[in-house]
Amino acid sequence: MNTEPRAITVPQFTAFKAAGRKITMLTAYDYATAQLVDAAGIEGILVGDSLSMVVQGHANTLPVTLEEMIYHAEMVGRAVRHALLVVDMPFPSFHLGVHRAIENAGRILKETRCQAVKLEGGVEQADVIAGLVSAGIPVMAHCGLRPQSVHQLGGYRVQRDGERLMADALAAQQAGAFGIVLECIPATLAVRITAELRIPTIGIGAGIGCDGQILVFHDLLGLTPGRLPKHVKPYADLHGVALDAVKRYRDDVRQAIFPAAEQTFE
Repeated sequence: MNTEPRAITVPQFTAFKAAGRKITMLTAYDYATAQLVDAAGIEGILVGDSLSMVVQGHANTLPVTLEEMIYHAEMVGRAVRHALLVVDMPFPSFHLGVHRAIENAGRILKETRCQAVKLEGGVEQADVIAGLVSAGIPVMAHCGLRPQSVHQLGGYRVQRDGERLMADALAAQQAGAFGIVLECIPATLAVRITAELRIPTIGIGAGIGCDGQILVFHDLLGLTPGRLPKHVKPYADLHGVALDAVKRYRDDVRQAIFPAAEQTFE
């Protein structure tokens, strides 16, 4: 008898809100990471365009391409057995008209094992969300701080326009989004939006009142060097552990300690 947990579906993911079940999400960008996250029982895995920064080393999320997102999502999809797999639509793959957005999102679904895509925007992207949903492509929306609009927003800042944020969230829901990420908004505002929506809210820098939370995998494990954003809680210091291990290996090789007899074939 197969005892493996079944993959979470989009309707099940949305139903977690009504059931009062908090939702956990993390990013993943490769097979090994996705395997680890999935085995931990995380409900949702996002192949985020944040890979532009944490994997490729860019200053923001704008440079990553559709082909690169598909490449990483295909690796992640091979590892996932349980979580709902969502893939970011990179800039500007959903800004080229509804038909092009459907074509690009369709490629993501056809060439990876994901169940849904995520795109930034609310009111101004409602027609795109509706078009994707009408084509049978589940969509997670993303409002608040929108990293793809970093130049327009003037940097990575907390978004406080409550009227606009509520309108964006409602527009995304009305267009058919099954969930919405709320990034870097005041906690009280996130509570209001969460109470107003039927679909689950996934917070990142939006306080504890959301229906779920998401973090970047590298931030969670302390793999990101330098100062972390206020909303990040590192649960380990793997950067420090890994750096120490590499230094010890370097020293062992230089001192002719490695490889020792137990690592040598006769």
